[in-house]
Amino acid sequence: MTLRSNSHRLRVLSLATSCASKSFPSIPRSPLFLSLIGLTALTSPGAGAQNTDSSLMLEEVTVTARRRSESLQDVPIAVTAFSAEKLDNFGILNISELAEQVPSVTLEPTRATNTTLTAFIRGIGQQDPLVGFEPGVAIYLDDVYLARPQGALLDIYDVERVEVLRGPQGTLYGRNAVGGAIKYVTRRLAEETEVRVRANIGQFNQRDLIATASTPIGDKVRIGGTVASLNRDGYGDNLFTGAEHYNRDLFAYRISAEFLPTDSLLIRIAYDDLEDKSNPVAGFRPFPAPVSGDSVLNDVRDTTAGAAVNPTTAAIGGRNELEGDGWMVSLDWNINDAITLRSITAQREDFTENVIDFDGLAIDDFDAPVVYDNEQFSQEFQLLYNSERLNVVSGFYYLDAEASNDFDVILGQLGRIAFGDVLTSYTGGQIETEAWSVFADATYDITDQLSVSVGLRYTEDERDAQVFRGSFIGTGSPFFGNTSAIPLAVTSDYEAKKTFYDASPRFNINYRINDDMNVYGGYSRGWKAGTFDPRGANFVFDFVEQGVNEEVVDAFELGFKGTWLDGRAITNIAVFYSDYTDLQVPGSEGIDTDGDGVNDDFVGTLTNAGEAEISGIEFEGSMRLSEHWSLQGSLSLLDPEITEFLIAGTDVSDNAVIQNTPEETAFLAVNYTVPVFGGDLSLTGSWSYRGDSSQFEFTNRVIDQESFSLFNASAVWVSNSDTWMIAVHGKNLSDEDVVTSAYCFGASASCPSAVGLEDNTTLFFGPPRTFFGTVEYRF
Repeated sequence: MTLRSNSHRLRVLSLATSCASKSFPSIPRSPLFLSLIGLTALTSPGAGAQNTDSSLMLEEVTVTARRRSESLQDVPIAVTAFSAEKLDNFGILNISELAEQVPSVTLEPTRATNTTLTAFIRGIGQQDPLVGFEPGVAIYLDDVYLARPQGALLDIYDVERVEVLRGPQGTLYGRNAVGGAIKYVTRRLAEETEVRVRANIGQFNQRDLIATASTPIGDKVRIGGTVASLNRDGYGDNLFTGAEHYNRDLFAYRISAEFLPTDSLLIRIAYDDLEDKSNPVAGFRPFPAPVSGDSVLNDVRDTTAGAAVNPTTAAIGGRNELEGDGWMVSLDWNINDAITLRSITAQREDFTENVIDFDGLAIDDFDAPVVYDNEQFSQEFQLLYNSERLNVVSGFYYLDAEASNDFDVILGQLGRIAFGDVLTSYTGGQIETEAWSVFADATYDITDQLSVSVGLRYTEDERDAQVFRGSFIGTGSPFFGNTSAIPLAVTSDYEAKKTFYDASPRFNINYRINDDMNVYGGYSRGWKAGTFDPRGANFVFDFVEQGVNEEVVDAFELGFKGTWLDGRAITNIAVFYSDYTDLQVPGSEGIDTDGDGVNDDFVGTLTNAGEAEISGIEFEGSMRLSEHWSLQGSLSLLDPEITEFLIAGTDVSDNAVIQNTPEETAFLAVNYTVPVFGGDLSLTGSWSYRGDSSQFEFTNRVIDQESFSLFNASAVWVSNSDTWMIAVHGKNLSDEDVVTSAYCFGASASCPSAVGLEDNTTLFFGPPRTFFGTVEYRF
């Protein structure tokens, strides 16, 4: 590496540091920031002896973030990629675990669920799985956009790679995403017959079996499939029903076929199905129950929740199940060496019956049976042009989606006191979405070193809502089969329709300093259409019929990507600033429908909170220290700030915060690989850190998660023939109790409003310390 190259690197780092010090005055004094500079220095050309041995070079990572295959280091956007091998080495079982390694990312199961995803990237996401409310983070399964979070907490199997793109994505993708995107890419079918059988056996009686097979049928057709049975006992117990708590009972399969009628045409067909029969999950109560007298339990993962066996959820049989499936047909036609036509047609459905026990007690103080029903059809056409200097992605996207929720809120104790019988409030909401868009993004290489990208997207998005809410005396509403329920009051009954329009641009400039270093800067706009709250009560708050406005993110990013030490190390740094307008914030609050001073119902709230500014610096790096030793690290330092938050005309932004967004995250992994027993043994130890984070838009010391560290370790052996893989993994070795989500309807926690009589605040926790082993045979 020449002195000139080193001086370029120092100028780039100086620029990034200067931007950080101007935008985030507190960052340079942070120990984590000093760690970032230290890691960068470690990968500099002067760090350690030069070694041109090609066997020590890091493996090149290929991604399709810009809808064409490129080296990760050449892509001028912030993106993190996980190959199948990397996922195996860390023992990653589902995509929520990726958040330990990726800067500025939160991925967690939504409260009281196993497979519904809560995702945030750079402070933008979705806390509540509100019907018809599209996530700020787009999830793609083989280029098919998943419009709803139910079933989006994808398990890792039959995967080629997972890509996490940070920042708005719109001019390159079918559906606009304001915060970022996660691309789950399944493995292509092999040219020869291939079979993989994997078993995971571990603590809490974990017993997973995954079998994958594919074979060619002649020269033109390949078929394949994967079956996965994922089972585990609970991390805790339901002390009232005797059932496992936080258990796992999933069955999924995927079948696919590839047709190659000519050398220039590829047709892929796939169908996948998922069934989740895991037990209901209830949160931990941090306070005793004042009426029933139940005390606080000793184990945060135990519960005494009785909703699953009480009459409150008898209409759905106490089931907590999700069934989802979908099919996809994609076509890639290389018309000539420069032009490719691509078509992606897909349909997906999911149906959920969900038991929610808000009180977490055996009694029926605050229970809810919930039904979610989602359908979507999408069609995307792309026309790709690639020449020596010009690359163009253009396309048309259409989405027709329908989402509905039906649920009863059952207040047993309050109803018996006030009416002599159980009080039930039913809500039925349906949101229909019909949207289309056209988009184009062109990259032109002005010189061998300088390239410019320009993109534009136009979208029309129509939302049609139907909402009804009514209160009844009796256990359950007529919708859930109680025909003898006595009508008490109607709190909502309306239909509304609105169409939203947008044109979103993107601009990016990339300068290749030399073959090993790129610096880039750009601007992109993220946009999400407005919508309606399917739980809103228009008789109580008439403004809910107006819905909420679209939200907009104007994002600016400056980045540097460098490869050092003759390919033995990489350093990627991104500095960004986002101006976030009209945040759509879903929530809920109790209401008093009969004026007696006691909340006897709760309603959804969906508001445009106002404005926010989110800025940050992100670092990712890897280094091959020697033939046996390697390092990997990441770091994010964020300054998320809500600058305007209006409630009843009053600005409360001084007290408001960005949800699920710690200001500091870090990750460091050390790997030692050595030949042993006719294969390679890889030993990995990792540490991840997350700073304080808030569950909702206002901090709450009871339910929010303080900063914490997780320690993991893995030992993975792969035979030289790649036939056998044997691994042992340990997760959360320090046995941290990490709060992933919460319900806040209690007085002791100073919740926005109280519902029920039992001080109903509950917390949900991530897994405790766990160990499991993996054996895979490939033939």
